[in-house]
Amino acid sequence: MRAPSRRGLGTSPGGARRGLPPPGPRVRARPAWCGDGVVLAGDALGAALVPGLRLLPGPGAAAGHQALPAEAAAAARPVPLPRAPHPLVLRAPEDPKSKYLYKFLIPCLGNGLVNLEGSKWFQHRCLLTPGFNVNILKSYIKVMAHSVNTMLGKWEKICGTQDTVVEVFEHINLMTLDVLMKCAFSQETNCQISSNHDLYVKTTFEASKINFYRLYSFLHHHDIIFKFSPQGHRLQELVKILHQYTEKVIQDRKKLLKDEKKHGNTQKRKDQDYLDIILSAQAENGNSFSDTDLRSEVNTFILAGHDTMAGSISWLLYHLALNPEHQERCRQEIRGILRDRSSITWDQLGEMSYTTMCIKESLRLAPPIPSISRELSKPITFPDGRSLPAGITVVLSIWGLHHNSAIWENPKVFDPLRFSQENSDQRHTHSFLPFSAGPRNCIGQHFAMVKLKVAIALILLHFKVSPDPTRPLVFLHQIVLKPKNGVHLHLKKLP
Repeated sequence: MRAPSRRGLGTSPGGARRGLPPPGPRVRARPAWCGDGVVLAGDALGAALVPGLRLLPGPGAAAGHQALPAEAAAAARPVPLPRAPHPLVLRAPEDPKSKYLYKFLIPCLGNGLVNLEGSKWFQHRCLLTPGFNVNILKSYIKVMAHSVNTMLGKWEKICGTQDTVVEVFEHINLMTLDVLMKCAFSQETNCQISSNHDLYVKTTFEASKINFYRLYSFLHHHDIIFKFSPQGHRLQELVKILHQYTEKVIQDRKKLLKDEKKHGNTQKRKDQDYLDIILSAQAENGNSFSDTDLRSEVNTFILAGHDTMAGSISWLLYHLALNPEHQERCRQEIRGILRDRSSITWDQLGEMSYTTMCIKESLRLAPPIPSISRELSKPITFPDGRSLPAGITVVLSIWGLHHNSAIWENPKVFDPLRFSQENSDQRHTHSFLPFSAGPRNCIGQHFAMVKLKVAIALILLHFKVSPDPTRPLVFLHQIVLKPKNGVHLHLKKLP
């Protein structure tokens, strides 16, 4: 097995030369209301036990229960990844998501795939999976490329022929939202040119900020207190706008389909959007998939996919800026495939082998969802004999798994060749979980990978990126990994 390079993010030729520290999540003080315990450094694997997790007692747990005393947590050592499936993997559908955290998303998202449980979740998952099949994804590539090229046009106007520092996260954020709106609704929002143009766009941004504020404001965890707070009142107004917008789009599309059917045009549109797919699912399943369900899934597609995609593209650009040798190798691969074209095809995406390895390595270093949580429905015992009781909310640290030195040699090093076929075959299948795993993995993971490839290919074809040493990237460890002060990069237009 090839040993990874010993140059880390902060010690690569580019990083060392600029004196940049490796990016990392900002560490917050432990809230007094959280107990002490352990983080499971993996998604439902128990791959390693790492100090730092808080276990929140659930309805079935004794108040103040600690899975392990603080001393035991501090002494916990990583344990080898088991080759046999761990009990938590097999129990994934049985253990519900933590209501303590995910309930905050319900006002905006509704009850969609992110927070549904049991048979209702299974039904929605089966109905929505066809919306992410290969033929549908192929039809989205042209839409994605058009939105990326719009962003690149903005960068060309900003930079001209000069090397210019640009805060790219805001631009990528709008570009990603533009893609999702087009893929979901076939809506031209013009949000990249004028972010104030579309009420839905403005509302989405503001609602996201309030949700993150609530997560870290303990008093506002209580529904009554939050409801009567200024933020709670404002969120109610925003949710009303979001739901009215989505409802109008749904009803307009239903009316259009009804009129087409009335005039004998029953042929499906060549390029179907996400709304077409779920309307078809609703038509086939009648009352079991209501308009409320439909609206919840559309909102989930837009809002859950927005921040994660914007972050993933931004982190990838930053990692390639810190590691210019890998950036240039990706660029040469892309030029060999695309030449100088601003368009891209499905088959060309499959040829980007080195670029794909760089994407995966960036997702390892900065997983878009750094942790997930589950409430144990019954006790669980790990291979080393330690156990957790039912009713405990367990935070599963994907960040911890991806930076675990027992699994990844020199985990801070940006080394795309970790993801060569040879090296990947020698690792446990659950050692890399940017999209989680098992039955509740991310339904949009293939959509995300296609979007990442399209975006990075077109960006590197037109621009060289390098970091701004005066403003290194600092992560905020929220539900979704976000930048504290933006992502500042030097952009230079390529001839």
